[in-house]
Amino acid sequence: MIRGALLDFGGTIDTDGVHWMQMFSMAYQACGLPVQGLRDAYIHAERTLGRNPMIAPDCTFRELIGAKIRIQLEYMCCGADEKPLTDFCYSYVADNIRRVSSPVLHRIAARMPLVLVSNFYGNMHTVLGEFGISGCFRDVIESSVVGVRKPDPEIFRLGAAALGLDPGDTVAVGDSADKDIVPASAAGCHTVWLKGRGWSETAACSPDSVISSFGELPDILL
Repeated sequence: MIRGALLDFGGTIDTDGVHWMQMFSMAYQACGLPVQGLRDAYIHAERTLGRNPMIAPDCTFRELIGAKIRIQLEYMCCGADEKPLTDFCYSYVADNIRRVSSPVLHRIAARMPLVLVSNFYGNMHTVLGEFGISGCFRDVIESSVVGVRKPDPEIFRLGAAALGLDPGDTVAVGDSADKDIVPASAAGCHTVWLKGRGWSETAACSPDSVISSFGELPDILL
């Protein structure tokens, strides 16, 4: 029996299955900017923020996205204004959380405890409060805080421990086969794969369930 859920944030709660490389590509195209070189710039920005403690705990989601885009533009030697790009991404996420993710989270949280398990930058509590969903989670297991990153299965064991449950009594929900489904399964969790617009997934996985939208999750869990 599933007694608690471990939920991913990036690519799952925020974008409903759209990988952030795809999200940035959409933003650049919507703003009339070339996407040539964006893949390398995206990787560079992620690694830069992963190596350097540049994100303060009170950094908002909008500020985080702006920081990523600035690093991307600098890497590509592009003098474009970051604000339209940031506005596009932030509006997409805010609208998706308002319409889809927030109602789902509140509905599920009324029936079972939730813990967020995410590779993030130390500002996850600020971001959850920014979008009005912090009250849905019993705890937050954030890679930069606990010192363990996906795809290490240990981060999912920490999530289960935060629920006070064995991994086998939990279900992990995420958009990445490599970083969510495979390691969560290795930790002993049940899994639900939000199979959306991924990027360069390489792992073969056997989730317990597959959904195409976060909005389908209550039908699986409840």
